[in-house]
Amino acid sequence: MRLTDLTHDFSKGGAESSSGLHDLALAEGGSSARYGASHTARIMPVSTFSPAQSVAVATFDGAAIDDGQSEARVNWRPAHLAAKRLVDIVGAAFGLILLSPLLIAVAAIIKLTSVGPVFFRQERTGLDNKSFQILKFRSMYTDRCDLSGVAQTVADDPRVTPIGRIIRKTNIDELPQLINVLLGDMSLVGPRPHVPGMLAAGVRYEELVLGYERRHAMRPGITGLAQANGLRGPTIEVEPSVMRVACDIEYIRNFSIWLDIRILFRTLINEVLRGRGF
Repeated sequence: MRLTDLTHDFSKGGAESSSGLHDLALAEGGSSARYGASHTARIMPVSTFSPAQSVAVATFDGAAIDDGQSEARVNWRPAHLAAKRLVDIVGAAFGLILLSPLLIAVAAIIKLTSVGPVFFRQERTGLDNKSFQILKFRSMYTDRCDLSGVAQTVADDPRVTPIGRIIRKTNIDELPQLINVLLGDMSLVGPRPHVPGMLAAGVRYEELVLGYERRHAMRPGITGLAQANGLRGPTIEVEPSVMRVACDIEYIRNFSIWLDIRILFRTLINEVLRGRGF
C-alpha cells in the first residue's frame, strides 16, 4: 500500500468528478468510483440500506477496507504500540509546555468574554468501546451547548461565541485534548472519538456501517487519516460519513509512526495554518 494513496485528498474534484466524494456509487457488489481526473479507487460495499442496496466505499491499492464480515487485518507488534504511546506522552507533554502561553491566553479570553467554564467536557467512545470525558476549550454559549453531541455544529452556527469562531477556525479548541493524551484516553493520531449514538445522515453509525466498532481497536486521536484528507464537519451525507470510517479502519490496518508523522504534519498545514475549521 502506498502512503500517497493513504493521504490522497478526497475532497479534491476533477474534470470528470466535480463533486468529489459525492460521486461515490451506491451499488450491490464491487464497482469503481472516480474521485478526481487522475485517481480511480476500487470500492466494496460496507453498509446496508435495504436488502438490495449498500454503500460502496473506496479502498486503497485494491485492498478492501471493510466488508462487514472479515476481521480487520491488524499486525501490530508490542514494540510498535509502546513506541506510539511513548511518542504520545512526549509529544503531548512537549505540546502543553510549548503552547502554555497560548493556552493560558485563550482560557483567559474565554472566561472574560462569556459566562461559563473554560473547558467543555463531553462523553466520547474510546479504546475498546469504553467511554471517557473529552476536553475542549468551550466555544459555545453555555445555555446553548449540547452535551449529547446529537446537534451537530454547522457553519455560522448561532451557538458559537465570537472567540469560539476563531478557536474553532484554527482548531485551537481541540488543544486541551493533549491532556486526554497524557491521561491515556487518547492518542495524538487515531480515529476521532464519536459521541455514543453518533448519527450519520440521521442514522446511528453502528447501524449504517457494518464493522463500525472496529474503529475502537485503537485509542482515538486528536486527528486522524480522515481529518488529514479533509473529511470533517457535520455527518449529514452518507458517502463522506462512511468514508470517514473507511479511513479509520484503513489507518488501524496500516498504522506506523511514520504515517502518524505524515498525518500530524498534514493536519497542521490544512487545519491549523490554513484555518479550515468552523
